[in-house]
Amino acid sequence: MEALYNHYSFLWIAVALTVVAGLVLLTNRPRLRDFLSFAVIVAGLFIAWLILHPHQTPLMSNAKSVQAMIGAGTPVLLEFQSPY
Repeated sequence: MEALYNHYSFLWIAVALTVVAGLVLLTNRPRLRDFLSFAVIVAGLFIAWLILHPHQTPLMSNAKSVQAMIGAGTPVLLEFQSPY
């Protein structure tokens, strides 16, 4: 269960923010600007997720080429990630 929170924490926070924004904006006879504000919030959270979600890099599965680049004098940035 802990891995569910670690891997999808951004999604949980985004869903909570969307629910709170929906309750605040759309409870008392919403107008067009309220719907537009809610749509902007949802679109912003979706765009943030697209930008920030972890994705596989091209060299992630090719450890031998990374080892060759480290010894060849080419600057290499190594990024280590853990699900915890």
